[in-house]
Amino acid sequence: MRPGTASRGGGSATASRAVGEERALTSVVAGERYEEPADLPRLWHVTLSVSGEEAPLKEVRRGLEQLAHDHPFLLTSRYANDHAEIRYWEEARDLHDAAAVALRLWGEHRQTAKLPPWEIVGLEVIDRETYHQRVAEGYGPPPASPVGVHPF
Repeated sequence: MRPGTASRGGGSATASRAVGEERALTSVVAGERYEEPADLPRLWHVTLSVSGEEAPLKEVRRGLEQLAHDHPFLLTSRYANDHAEIRYWEEARDLHDAAAVALRLWGEHRQTAKLPPWEIVGLEVIDRETYHQRVAEGYGPPPASPVGVHPF
C-alpha cells in the first residue's frame, strides 16, 4: 500500500483519503438482545470486623483515620479499645475477589497505618442488590451515616 492510502472494508486497497478527512462510520446490526459480559466488575458491600488486645483509643482512632486517608473507599469505621468494624464498597468481578481483597486489607495496612495487631474475626460480603433489599426491609445495616471514623 502506498503512503497516504487507506484500505476500506470491501473497497479498493488503493482508495485514498485526504489528510484529516474522517472516515464514515457504519453501523453493525446487534443481536436480538444485549447481555452484560459475566466478568464485569460489580459493587460489593463489605463489613470487616477485627478484634484483639486492648489498645489506647486515640491510637486506634488515628490508625483507622490513616487507613481511611490512604484508602478513601472506606465508608465508615467504628471502634472500641479492643475491636473495630470497617464498612466499605468494593468493586470486584465476584464475591471471591471482593472477599480476598477484604481479608488482606487489615494485614497489608497494619504497618503503614499503625493499626493494632488485631485479627480478623468477621467478614460479610454482600452484593449491592442484597444490601439495598436488607435496608429497605429494615433488617440490614443502616446506610453509613455519618461517614468517617466513630467510636461504638
